[in-house]
Amino acid sequence: MTQDIHMYGIKNCDAVRKSIRWLATKQIDAEFHDLKNQVLESALIIEWLEQVGKDKLINKRGLTWRKISAEEKILDEQSAIIRLIQNNPTVVKRPVLFNGTFW
Repeated sequence: MTQDIHMYGIKNCDAVRKSIRWLATKQIDAEFHDLKNQVLESALIIEWLEQVGKDKLINKRGLTWRKISAEEKILDEQSAIIRLIQNNPTVVKRPVLFNGTFW
C-alpha cells in the first residue's frame, strides 16, 4: 500500500520544475500544491517540523527571508514558525515532497 505523494512548491521555481521532470521520468505521480495559492494547514506544518526541523524547512538564504521583519524572524516557539510559514509560504525550501514522510 503506497500513500499519495504531494509536492509543495511554486510553479516558476527551477528546483520544482526539475523535480517534476525527474518524477515524470520515473513515472511517479505527485499531486502539486502551489504555495502561493494554498494556505498550509497548521497540522501539516507541525508534521514537517517534527520530521525535518525548522532549519531544513525554512530557507534563510532567499529573497522572502530578507523581506521578513526582524520580529517575524524570531522563531523561538512553534506557533511563531507556523505563523511565519502561513503568512510567507515561499519561505519554505522547495520543493517539499511528502507522502507521510519526507523524500
